[in-house]
Amino acid sequence: MLTFLGFAMIATFLVLIMMKKMSPIAALVLIPALFCVFAGKGAHLGDYVIEGVGKLAPTAAMLMFAIVYFGLMIDVGLFDPIVRGILRFCKADPVRVVVGTAVLAAIVSLDGDGSTTFMITVSAMYPLYKRLGLSLVVMTGVAATANGVMNTLPWGGPTARAATALKLDAADIFVPMIPALAVGLLFVFALAYVLGLRERRRVGVLALPGQKTPEDVEDVEEDLVGATAGSADQSVSAGSAGSAGSAGSTGSGAPAAPSPAAPSTSASTPADDAAEDGFQGLDPQRPTLRPRLYWFNAGLTVALLAAMIMELLPIPVLFLLGAALALTVNFPHMPDQKARIAAHADNVLNVAGMVFAAAVFTGVLTGTGMVKHMADWLVGAIPEGMGPHMALVTGLLSLPLTYFMSNDGFYFGVLPVLAEAGAAHGVSPLEIARASLVGQALHLSSPLVPAVYVLVGMAKVEFGDHTRFTVKWAALTSLVVLGAGMLFGII
Repeated sequence: MLTFLGFAMIATFLVLIMMKKMSPIAALVLIPALFCVFAGKGAHLGDYVIEGVGKLAPTAAMLMFAIVYFGLMIDVGLFDPIVRGILRFCKADPVRVVVGTAVLAAIVSLDGDGSTTFMITVSAMYPLYKRLGLSLVVMTGVAATANGVMNTLPWGGPTARAATALKLDAADIFVPMIPALAVGLLFVFALAYVLGLRERRRVGVLALPGQKTPEDVEDVEEDLVGATAGSADQSVSAGSAGSAGSAGSTGSGAPAAPSPAAPSTSASTPADDAAEDGFQGLDPQRPTLRPRLYWFNAGLTVALLAAMIMELLPIPVLFLLGAALALTVNFPHMPDQKARIAAHADNVLNVAGMVFAAAVFTGVLTGTGMVKHMADWLVGAIPEGMGPHMALVTGLLSLPLTYFMSNDGFYFGVLPVLAEAGAAHGVSPLEIARASLVGQALHLSSPLVPAVYVLVGMAKVEFGDHTRFTVKWAALTSLVVLGAGMLFGII
Protein backbone atom coordinates (compact mmCIF):
# COMPACT_ATOMS: atom_id res chain seq x y z
CA MET A 1 0.00 0.00 0.00
CA LEU A 2 2.74 2.46 0.97
CA THR A 3 4.68 1.53 -2.17
CA PHE A 4 1.70 2.40 -4.36
CA LEU A 5 0.99 5.62 -2.46
CA GLY A 6 4.63 6.69 -2.77
CA PHE A 7 4.73 6.27 -6.53
CA ALA A 8 1.26 7.82 -6.87
CA MET A 9 2.30 10.85 -4.82
CA ILE A 10 5.39 11.45 -6.94
CA ALA A 11 3.47 10.95 -10.18
CA THR A 12 0.70 13.32 -9.06
CA PHE A 13 3.24 15.97 -8.11
CA LEU A 14 5.10 15.77 -11.44
CA VAL A 15 1.93 15.75 -13.55
CA LEU A 16 0.42 18.76 -11.80
CA ILE A 17 3.52 20.94 -12.02
CA MET A 18 4.32 19.93 -15.60
CA MET A 19 0.73 20.74 -16.62
CA LYS A 20 1.01 23.98 -14.61
CA LYS A 21 -2.05 23.17 -12.55
CA MET A 22 -0.20 24.03 -9.35
CA SER A 23 2.90 26.01 -8.47
CA PRO A 24 5.84 23.89 -7.24
CA ILE A 25 5.74 25.35 -3.74
CA ALA A 26 2.00 24.61 -3.37
CA ALA A 27 2.38 21.13 -4.84
CA LEU A 28 5.32 20.31 -2.56
CA VAL A 29 3.16 21.12 0.48
CA LEU A 30 -0.40 20.10 -0.36
CA ILE A 31 0.13 16.84 -2.26
CA PRO A 32 2.24 15.08 0.40
CA ALA A 33 -0.11 16.34 3.11
CA LEU A 34 -3.04 14.79 1.25
CA PHE A 35 -1.24 11.48 0.68
CA CYS A 36 -0.17 11.41 4.31
CA VAL A 37 -3.86 11.40 5.20
CA PHE A 38 -4.53 8.69 2.60
CA ALA A 39 -1.82 6.58 4.28
CA GLY A 40 -3.69 6.87 7.56
CA LYS A 41 -0.92 8.86 9.23
CA GLY A 42 -2.38 12.35 9.08
CA ALA A 43 -2.02 12.68 12.86
CA HIS A 44 1.77 12.48 12.46
CA LEU A 45 2.00 15.04 9.64
CA GLY A 46 3.36 17.72 11.96
CA ASP A 47 6.12 15.45 13.21
CA TYR A 48 7.10 14.47 9.68
CA VAL A 49 7.23 18.09 8.53
CA ILE A 50 9.26 19.28 11.52
CA GLU A 51 11.71 16.43 11.02
CA GLY A 52 12.01 17.26 7.33
CA VAL A 53 12.51 20.95 8.05
CA GLY A 54 15.19 20.11 10.60
CA LYS A 55 17.12 18.07 8.06
CA LEU A 56 16.87 20.71 5.32
CA ALA A 57 17.37 23.80 7.49
CA PRO A 58 21.18 23.79 7.01
CA THR A 59 20.67 23.53 3.25
CA ALA A 60 18.24 26.44 3.31
CA ALA A 61 20.67 28.53 5.36
CA MET A 62 23.51 27.66 3.00
CA LEU A 63 21.48 28.67 -0.06
CA MET A 64 20.25 31.88 1.53
CA PHE A 65 23.71 33.16 2.37
CA ALA A 66 25.27 31.71 -0.80
CA ILE A 67 22.77 33.71 -2.87
CA VAL A 68 23.62 36.85 -0.91
CA TYR A 69 27.38 36.23 -1.19
CA PHE A 70 27.54 35.44 -4.89
CA GLY A 71 24.93 38.09 -5.61
CA LEU A 72 27.29 40.61 -4.00
CA MET A 73 30.23 39.25 -5.99
CA ILE A 74 28.22 39.68 -9.19
CA ASP A 75 27.23 43.20 -8.11
CA VAL A 76 30.82 44.27 -7.43
CA GLY A 77 32.09 42.87 -10.75
CA LEU A 78 34.10 39.81 -9.69
CA PHE A 79 32.80 37.68 -12.55
CA ASP A 80 32.76 40.37 -15.25
CA PRO A 81 36.06 39.17 -16.82
CA ILE A 82 34.65 35.64 -17.11
CA VAL A 83 31.46 37.02 -18.62
CA ARG A 84 33.40 39.11 -21.16
CA GLY A 85 35.50 36.09 -22.14
CA ILE A 86 32.44 33.88 -22.65
CA LEU A 87 30.63 36.61 -24.60
CA ARG A 88 33.62 37.16 -26.87
CA PHE A 89 33.55 33.46 -27.63
CA CYS A 90 29.78 33.40 -28.12
CA LYS A 91 29.46 36.52 -30.29
CA ALA A 92 25.87 36.50 -31.61
CA ASP A 93 25.89 32.89 -32.79
CA PRO A 94 23.25 30.72 -31.05
CA VAL A 95 25.49 27.66 -31.38
CA ARG A 96 28.34 29.38 -29.56
CA VAL A 97 25.96 30.78 -26.96
CA VAL A 98 24.55 27.36 -26.02
CA VAL A 99 27.96 25.66 -26.09
CA GLY A 100 29.36 28.55 -24.03
CA THR A 101 26.62 27.92 -21.47
CA ALA A 102 27.69 24.29 -21.12
CA VAL A 103 31.38 25.21 -20.87
CA LEU A 104 30.76 27.94 -18.28
CA ALA A 105 28.52 25.68 -16.17
CA ALA A 106 31.12 22.90 -16.27
CA ILE A 107 33.95 25.22 -15.25
CA VAL A 108 32.07 26.84 -12.39
CA SER A 109 30.89 23.40 -11.22
CA LEU A 110 34.44 22.69 -10.11
CA ASP A 111 33.56 24.29 -6.76
CA GLY A 112 31.15 21.41 -6.12
CA ASP A 113 28.13 23.61 -5.33
CA GLY A 114 25.15 23.59 -7.70
CA SER A 115 23.58 26.82 -6.48
CA THR A 116 26.85 28.68 -7.05
CA THR A 117 27.12 27.27 -10.56
CA PHE A 118 23.60 28.28 -11.49
CA MET A 119 23.87 31.79 -10.06
CA ILE A 120 27.05 32.56 -11.99
CA THR A 121 25.94 30.85 -15.21
CA VAL A 122 22.52 32.49 -15.33
CA SER A 123 23.91 35.90 -14.40
CA ALA A 124 26.38 35.69 -17.28
CA MET A 125 24.17 34.14 -19.95
CA TYR A 126 20.64 35.36 -19.22
CA PRO A 127 21.08 38.80 -20.83
CA LEU A 128 22.57 37.21 -23.94
CA TYR A 129 19.69 34.74 -24.33
CA LYS A 130 17.15 37.50 -23.85
CA ARG A 131 18.74 39.92 -26.29
CA LEU A 132 19.10 37.24 -28.96
CA GLY A 133 15.64 35.77 -28.38
CA LEU A 134 16.89 32.28 -27.53
CA SER A 135 14.91 29.74 -25.53
CA LEU A 136 15.65 30.07 -21.81
CA VAL A 137 14.84 26.42 -21.12
CA VAL A 138 17.74 25.49 -23.39
CA MET A 139 19.96 27.51 -21.06
CA THR A 140 18.58 25.92 -17.89
CA GLY A 141 18.62 22.41 -19.38
CA VAL A 142 22.20 22.59 -20.60
CA ALA A 143 23.44 24.18 -17.36
CA ALA A 144 21.69 21.59 -15.17
CA THR A 145 22.94 18.63 -17.20
CA ALA A 146 26.54 19.87 -17.28
CA ASN A 147 26.44 20.50 -13.55
CA GLY A 148 24.96 17.04 -12.99
CA VAL A 149 27.95 15.35 -14.62
CA MET A 150 30.38 17.51 -12.63
CA ASN A 151 28.45 16.88 -9.41
CA THR A 152 30.26 13.55 -9.14
CA LEU A 153 33.45 15.30 -8.00
CA PRO A 154 34.57 13.89 -4.63
CA TRP A 155 33.72 17.16 -2.86
CA GLY A 156 30.39 17.47 -4.68
CA GLY A 157 28.55 15.05 -2.40
CA PRO A 158 27.45 11.82 -4.14
CA THR A 159 30.91 10.24 -4.30
CA ALA A 160 31.54 11.01 -0.63
CA ARG A 161 28.15 9.56 0.30
CA ALA A 162 28.80 6.37 -1.68
CA ALA A 163 32.23 6.01 -0.08
CA THR A 164 30.81 6.53 3.40
CA ALA A 165 27.87 4.17 2.91
CA LEU A 166 30.04 1.33 1.60
CA LYS A 167 33.15 2.14 3.68
CA LEU A 168 35.33 2.73 0.62
CA ASP A 169 37.91 5.32 -0.36
CA ALA A 170 36.38 8.15 -2.40
CA ALA A 171 39.44 8.28 -4.69
CA ASP A 172 39.05 4.56 -5.50
CA ILE A 173 35.50 5.28 -6.62
CA PHE A 174 36.03 8.53 -8.50
CA VAL A 175 39.41 8.28 -10.25
CA PRO A 176 38.58 5.19 -12.36
CA MET A 177 35.28 6.86 -13.33
CA ILE A 178 37.01 9.88 -14.87
CA PRO A 179 37.07 8.48 -18.47
CA ALA A 180 33.34 7.67 -18.35
CA LEU A 181 32.50 11.05 -16.83
CA ALA A 182 34.64 12.77 -19.46
CA VAL A 183 32.62 11.01 -22.17
CA GLY A 184 29.46 12.22 -20.45
CA LEU A 185 30.73 15.79 -20.40
CA LEU A 186 31.71 15.61 -24.07
CA PHE A 187 28.21 14.36 -24.78
CA VAL A 188 26.78 17.41 -22.99
CA PHE A 189 28.92 19.67 -25.19
CA ALA A 190 27.76 17.79 -28.29
CA LEU A 191 24.15 18.10 -27.10
CA ALA A 192 24.66 21.83 -26.57
CA TYR A 193 25.99 22.07 -30.14
CA VAL A 194 22.92 20.30 -31.53
CA LEU A 195 20.53 22.43 -29.49
CA GLY A 196 22.44 25.52 -30.62
CA LEU A 197 21.98 24.48 -34.25
CA ARG A 198 18.24 24.16 -33.63
CA GLU A 199 18.15 27.61 -32.11
CA ARG A 200 20.15 28.99 -35.03
CA ARG A 201 17.65 27.49 -37.49
CA ARG A 202 14.76 28.92 -35.46
CA VAL A 203 15.93 32.50 -35.09
CA GLY A 204 18.08 32.79 -38.22
CA VAL A 205 21.14 34.99 -38.66
CA LEU A 206 21.33 37.36 -35.73
CA ALA A 207 22.53 40.92 -35.46
CA LEU A 208 21.88 43.76 -33.09
CA PRO A 209 20.05 46.85 -34.37
CA GLY A 210 22.07 48.84 -36.87
CA GLN A 211 24.16 45.88 -38.03
CA LYS A 212 23.69 45.00 -41.68
CA THR A 213 26.21 42.32 -42.59
CA PRO A 214 27.27 39.01 -41.10
CA GLU A 215 30.77 40.45 -40.71
CA ASP A 216 29.39 43.04 -38.31
CA VAL A 217 28.35 40.24 -35.97
CA GLU A 218 32.03 39.98 -35.01
CA ASP A 219 31.56 43.09 -32.87
CA VAL A 220 28.31 42.10 -31.20
CA GLU A 221 29.90 40.93 -27.98
CA GLU A 222 31.20 44.42 -27.24
CA ASP A 223 27.60 45.64 -27.16
CA LEU A 224 26.42 42.66 -25.17
CA VAL A 225 29.02 43.00 -22.42
CA GLY A 226 27.37 46.22 -21.40
CA ALA A 227 23.85 45.01 -21.96
CA THR A 228 21.29 43.87 -19.43
CA ALA A 229 18.23 41.80 -20.10
CA GLY A 230 15.91 43.45 -22.59
CA SER A 231 13.13 42.19 -24.81
CA ALA A 232 14.15 40.33 -27.92
CA ASP A 233 12.10 42.52 -30.23
CA GLN A 234 13.98 45.62 -29.04
CA SER A 235 17.44 44.16 -29.31
CA VAL A 236 17.63 41.55 -32.05
CA SER A 237 16.90 41.50 -35.76
CA ALA A 238 16.57 38.44 -37.93
CA GLY A 239 18.59 37.93 -41.07
CA SER A 240 15.41 37.02 -42.91
CA ALA A 241 11.76 36.83 -41.96
CA GLY A 242 11.47 33.24 -43.10
CA SER A 243 14.24 32.05 -40.81
CA ALA A 244 12.74 33.44 -37.62
CA GLY A 245 10.47 30.42 -37.10
CA SER A 246 7.11 30.28 -35.39
CA ALA A 247 6.44 31.36 -31.83
CA GLY A 248 4.82 28.09 -30.94
CA SER A 249 7.87 25.84 -30.94
CA THR A 250 11.60 26.07 -30.57
CA GLY A 251 12.21 22.98 -32.65
CA SER A 252 13.91 21.44 -29.63
CA GLY A 253 10.89 20.58 -27.57
CA ALA A 254 11.21 23.75 -25.50
CA PRO A 255 8.72 26.60 -25.16
CA ALA A 256 9.63 29.22 -27.68
CA ALA A 257 11.23 32.47 -26.72
CA PRO A 258 9.85 35.56 -28.45
CA SER A 259 10.75 35.56 -32.12
CA PRO A 260 13.15 38.31 -33.17
CA ALA A 261 11.36 41.20 -34.76
CA ALA A 262 12.33 43.57 -37.49
CA PRO A 263 15.23 45.92 -36.81
CA SER A 264 14.26 48.80 -34.60
CA THR A 265 15.25 52.34 -35.44
CA SER A 266 17.06 52.84 -32.15
CA ALA A 267 18.61 50.41 -29.73
CA SER A 268 17.38 50.33 -26.15
CA THR A 269 19.82 51.40 -23.49
CA PRO A 270 21.01 49.09 -20.74
CA ALA A 271 19.09 51.11 -18.21
CA ASP A 272 15.88 50.76 -20.25
CA ASP A 273 16.40 47.01 -20.57
CA ALA A 274 17.10 46.59 -16.88
CA ALA A 275 14.02 48.57 -15.95
CA GLU A 276 11.90 46.47 -18.27
CA ASP A 277 13.02 43.06 -17.11
CA GLY A 278 14.26 43.72 -13.61
CA PHE A 279 17.61 42.07 -14.21
CA GLN A 280 20.99 43.73 -14.10
CA GLY A 281 24.11 41.63 -14.10
CA LEU A 282 26.47 42.87 -16.82
CA ASP A 283 26.12 46.66 -16.98
CA PRO A 284 29.73 47.97 -16.86
CA GLN A 285 28.48 51.29 -15.49
CA ARG A 286 26.48 49.92 -12.56
CA PRO A 287 27.15 51.87 -9.35
CA THR A 288 27.79 48.72 -7.31
CA LEU A 289 31.11 47.97 -9.06
CA ARG A 290 34.16 47.94 -6.80
CA PRO A 291 37.19 47.66 -9.13
CA ARG A 292 39.64 48.70 -6.40
CA LEU A 293 38.48 45.76 -4.28
CA TYR A 294 38.64 43.22 -7.11
CA TRP A 295 41.59 41.26 -5.73
CA PHE A 296 40.20 41.32 -2.21
CA ASN A 297 36.92 39.84 -3.47
CA ALA A 298 38.76 37.29 -5.62
CA GLY A 299 40.94 36.26 -2.68
CA LEU A 300 37.95 36.04 -0.37
CA THR A 301 36.09 33.83 -2.84
CA VAL A 302 39.08 31.52 -3.36
CA ALA A 303 39.57 31.27 0.40
CA LEU A 304 35.88 30.53 0.88
CA LEU A 305 35.88 27.76 -1.73
CA ALA A 306 39.12 26.31 -0.35
CA ALA A 307 37.69 26.26 3.17
CA MET A 308 34.56 24.59 1.83
CA ILE A 309 36.55 21.86 0.05
CA MET A 310 38.77 21.34 3.12
CA GLU A 311 35.66 21.29 5.35
CA LEU A 312 37.18 23.73 7.86
CA LEU A 313 33.69 24.79 8.92
CA PRO A 314 30.14 23.76 7.95
CA ILE A 315 29.24 25.25 4.56
CA PRO A 316 26.30 27.34 5.92
CA VAL A 317 28.66 28.93 8.46
CA LEU A 318 31.27 29.68 5.77
CA PHE A 319 28.76 31.42 3.53
CA LEU A 320 27.27 33.30 6.47
CA LEU A 321 30.71 34.64 7.45
CA GLY A 322 31.66 35.30 3.82
CA ALA A 323 28.47 37.21 3.09
CA ALA A 324 28.84 39.35 6.21
CA LEU A 325 32.48 40.15 5.44
CA ALA A 326 31.85 40.90 1.76
CA LEU A 327 28.91 43.15 2.60
CA THR A 328 30.86 45.07 5.23
CA VAL A 329 34.00 45.64 3.15
CA ASN A 330 32.35 46.43 -0.18
CA PHE A 331 29.46 48.48 1.19
CA PRO A 332 30.54 50.05 4.49
CA HIS A 333 27.57 52.44 4.64
CA MET A 334 24.38 51.09 6.19
CA PRO A 335 21.96 52.36 3.46
CA ASP A 336 24.07 50.62 0.78
CA GLN A 337 24.05 47.38 2.76
CA LYS A 338 20.29 47.49 3.11
CA ALA A 339 19.93 48.18 -0.61
CA ARG A 340 22.10 45.18 -1.54
CA ILE A 341 20.23 42.85 0.79
CA ALA A 342 16.92 44.10 -0.58
CA ALA A 343 18.15 43.59 -4.15
CA HIS A 344 18.64 39.87 -3.51
CA ALA A 345 15.74 39.35 -1.12
CA ASP A 346 13.42 38.07 -3.87
CA ASN A 347 15.75 35.21 -4.83
CA VAL A 348 16.49 34.40 -1.19
CA LEU A 349 12.81 34.23 -0.26
CA ASN A 350 11.85 32.13 -3.29
CA VAL A 351 14.62 29.59 -2.79
CA ALA A 352 14.30 29.34 0.99
CA GLY A 353 10.54 28.97 0.70
CA MET A 354 10.95 26.21 -1.89
CA VAL A 355 13.44 24.35 0.30
CA PHE A 356 11.14 24.38 3.31
CA ALA A 357 8.23 23.32 1.09
CA ALA A 358 10.37 20.44 -0.17
CA ALA A 359 10.90 19.51 3.49
CA VAL A 360 7.19 18.63 3.65
CA PHE A 361 7.57 16.34 0.64
CA THR A 362 10.70 14.57 1.87
CA GLY A 363 9.42 14.46 5.44
CA VAL A 364 6.25 12.63 4.43
CA LEU A 365 8.09 10.30 2.04
CA THR A 366 10.54 9.31 4.76
CA GLY A 367 8.35 9.49 7.84
CA THR A 368 5.52 7.36 6.46
CA GLY A 369 7.99 4.74 5.23
CA MET A 370 7.07 5.26 1.57
CA VAL A 371 10.71 5.64 0.50
CA LYS A 372 11.75 2.40 2.21
CA HIS A 373 8.86 0.44 0.75
CA MET A 374 9.52 1.84 -2.74
CA ALA A 375 13.21 0.97 -2.54
CA ASP A 376 12.52 -2.53 -1.20
CA TRP A 377 9.98 -3.13 -3.95
CA LEU A 378 12.41 -2.04 -6.66
CA VAL A 379 15.25 -4.14 -5.28
CA GLY A 380 12.92 -7.13 -4.86
CA ALA A 381 11.74 -6.77 -8.46
CA ILE A 382 15.24 -7.47 -9.79
CA PRO A 383 15.23 -10.91 -11.46
CA GLU A 384 17.52 -13.50 -9.90
CA GLY A 385 19.31 -13.92 -13.22
CA MET A 386 20.46 -10.28 -13.09
CA GLY A 387 22.56 -10.93 -9.98
CA PRO A 388 25.91 -11.08 -11.83
CA HIS A 389 24.97 -7.79 -13.53
CA MET A 390 24.17 -5.84 -10.38
CA ALA A 391 26.50 -3.00 -11.39
CA LEU A 392 24.41 -2.43 -14.52
CA VAL A 393 21.21 -2.75 -12.49
CA THR A 394 22.53 -0.22 -9.96
CA GLY A 395 23.40 2.23 -12.74
CA LEU A 396 19.93 1.93 -14.27
CA LEU A 397 18.18 2.22 -10.89
CA SER A 398 20.23 5.29 -10.00
CA LEU A 399 18.34 7.30 -12.63
CA PRO A 400 14.80 7.08 -11.20
CA LEU A 401 15.87 6.64 -7.56
CA THR A 402 18.13 9.70 -7.38
CA TYR A 403 15.45 11.70 -9.21
CA PHE A 404 12.65 10.74 -6.85
CA MET A 405 14.78 10.54 -3.69
CA SER A 406 17.38 12.67 -2.00
CA ASN A 407 21.01 11.64 -2.40
CA ASP A 408 21.08 10.79 1.30
CA GLY A 409 18.10 8.48 0.92
CA PHE A 410 19.59 6.69 -2.07
CA TYR A 411 23.20 6.37 -0.96
CA PHE A 412 22.57 5.55 2.68
CA GLY A 413 19.30 3.65 2.28
CA VAL A 414 19.31 1.83 -1.05
CA LEU A 415 22.96 1.53 -2.10
CA PRO A 416 24.02 -0.76 0.78
CA VAL A 417 21.19 -3.15 -0.15
CA LEU A 418 22.28 -3.17 -3.80
CA ALA A 419 25.92 -3.67 -2.79
CA GLU A 420 24.98 -6.63 -0.58
CA ALA A 421 22.99 -8.20 -3.41
CA GLY A 422 25.92 -7.66 -5.76
CA ALA A 423 28.42 -9.17 -3.32
CA ALA A 424 26.34 -12.36 -3.20
CA HIS A 425 26.99 -12.74 -6.94
CA GLY A 426 30.65 -11.74 -6.92
CA VAL A 427 30.21 -8.07 -7.90
CA SER A 428 32.59 -5.83 -5.96
CA PRO A 429 31.27 -2.90 -3.89
CA LEU A 430 33.56 -0.58 -5.89
CA GLU A 431 31.71 -1.40 -9.11
CA ILE A 432 28.37 -0.84 -7.39
CA ALA A 433 29.57 2.50 -5.98
CA ARG A 434 30.82 3.71 -9.37
CA ALA A 435 27.59 2.68 -11.08
CA SER A 436 25.59 4.59 -8.48
CA LEU A 437 27.08 7.88 -9.72
CA VAL A 438 25.71 7.74 -13.26
CA GLY A 439 22.28 9.10 -12.33
CA GLN A 440 23.61 12.46 -11.15
CA ALA A 441 23.08 14.16 -14.51
CA LEU A 442 19.35 13.53 -14.03
CA HIS A 443 19.38 14.11 -10.27
CA LEU A 444 20.29 17.80 -10.68
CA SER A 445 16.89 18.48 -12.24
CA SER A 446 14.96 16.68 -9.50
CA PRO A 447 12.26 18.70 -7.71
CA LEU A 448 13.92 17.59 -4.46
CA VAL A 449 17.18 19.42 -5.27
CA PRO A 450 17.07 22.96 -3.83
CA ALA A 451 19.64 24.32 -6.32
CA VAL A 452 17.31 23.71 -9.27
CA TYR A 453 14.97 26.36 -7.88
CA VAL A 454 17.85 28.84 -7.93
CA LEU A 455 18.32 27.98 -11.61
CA VAL A 456 14.72 28.31 -12.76
CA GLY A 457 14.04 31.27 -10.47
CA MET A 458 16.93 33.39 -11.74
CA ALA A 459 16.22 32.36 -15.34
CA LYS A 460 12.51 33.18 -14.93
CA VAL A 461 11.57 29.75 -16.32
CA GLU A 462 8.60 27.69 -15.17
CA PHE A 463 9.76 24.58 -13.32
CA GLY A 464 7.38 22.43 -15.38
CA ASP A 465 8.82 23.74 -18.65
CA HIS A 466 12.33 23.06 -17.41
CA THR A 467 11.39 19.53 -16.35
CA ARG A 468 9.69 18.63 -19.64
CA PHE A 469 12.66 19.84 -21.64
CA THR A 470 15.55 18.64 -19.48
CA VAL A 471 14.59 15.20 -18.18
CA LYS A 472 14.97 13.36 -21.50
CA TRP A 473 18.38 14.89 -22.26
CA ALA A 474 19.66 14.42 -18.72
CA ALA A 475 18.54 10.78 -18.67
CA LEU A 476 20.26 10.20 -22.01
CA THR A 477 23.46 11.75 -20.63
CA SER A 478 23.33 9.40 -17.64
CA LEU A 479 22.93 6.42 -19.97
CA VAL A 480 25.92 7.60 -22.01
CA VAL A 481 28.04 7.69 -18.83
CA LEU A 482 26.82 4.21 -17.91
CA GLY A 483 27.55 2.88 -21.40
CA ALA A 484 31.03 4.41 -21.37
CA GLY A 485 31.72 2.94 -17.96
CA MET A 486 30.81 -0.53 -19.15
CA LEU A 487 32.75 -0.10 -22.40
CA PHE A 488 35.91 0.89 -20.50
CA GLY A 489 35.45 -1.93 -18.00
CA ILE A 490 35.00 0.52 -15.10
CA ILE A 491 31.56 -0.76 -14.18
